[in-house]
Amino acid sequence: MKRATKAKADLPLVSISIPVLNEADNIDALYGRLTAVGKSMTDRCRLEFVFSDNSSTDDTWSLLEKLAEKDPRVRAIRFSKNVGFQRSIMANYLHTRGDAVMQIDADLQDPPEMLTEFFAKWREGYDVVYGIRRRRQEAPWLNNFRRLGYWFINALSEHDIPRDVGDFRLVDRKVIRALAHMKTPNPYLRGMIASIGFRQTGIEYERDARVAGQSKFGLSRLVRLGLTAVLNHSSVPLRMASIIGIAMLVVASLGALYFILLKFLQPGLPQGLASIHVLVLFGIGLQSLLLGIIGEYILRIYLMLRSEPLAIIDRSLNIAPSERVL
Repeated sequence: MKRATKAKADLPLVSISIPVLNEADNIDALYGRLTAVGKSMTDRCRLEFVFSDNSSTDDTWSLLEKLAEKDPRVRAIRFSKNVGFQRSIMANYLHTRGDAVMQIDADLQDPPEMLTEFFAKWREGYDVVYGIRRRRQEAPWLNNFRRLGYWFINALSEHDIPRDVGDFRLVDRKVIRALAHMKTPNPYLRGMIASIGFRQTGIEYERDARVAGQSKFGLSRLVRLGLTAVLNHSSVPLRMASIIGIAMLVVASLGALYFILLKFLQPGLPQGLASIHVLVLFGIGLQSLLLGIIGEYILRIYLMLRSEPLAIIDRSLNIAPSERVL
């Protein structure tokens, strides 16, 4: 019996990282499927389930308390306020203990059963294994909008960020350690993980429709996430501002020469008050746009220097105060 216990302890520990926000309708179903996967892999690994509650207003936390009471593998942290999806994932990563960490959403759109395939690739030596969404159960216009966004982000990014890939992935502990050293107030984990290298591979899968609850990712949040991705992982907007500024200076110089020549060639030509107003307003609008781009980068520098914590933990389950890193 002791030998069997020791053999079990020698198996690698895999942490399942689960950010939640008002997912009371999905917690029990998710836990049931995760424990079933754990039973099927009992001879290959051990599991722990680490939840980060983004200050839910429903019964999510009370359900986690019940699960943690009966199952010591369930660990959870609750934030003092909603800190956003990406920061929630990052904070959760920092509280995992596994040799590998799989991140999954609580809405069951990403199948927990893919842990077996992710784990097999990890054992082959891959440090990052991500799911590639072959198809989504959502409106065609939103699907096309996402595809366009992925293409735009990848085109501008300094790193090769995989397309049609979300945050459904398994990463090695060395990746978590590397992420812990990257101090950014607005993390975009897909770009951060793509930028640090290591051996990475993807597995295609069919993404299911949400069974219960409501999606927390509307169009406005998708746009904000896309802007974070571009501004965090690309200097193209800054260079574009310089290029546009130079181009406008050249156009303005050519325009000035044209009007000077026109004045000499046609002295009786009436003054163009409307055209002057249009040019002035266009110039003001263009400068405002370029200053806005520069301001976004300066804001990120300011937030980084301010060094606010990713999140403030209000309560925790099965996590000792000494284990908290925030």
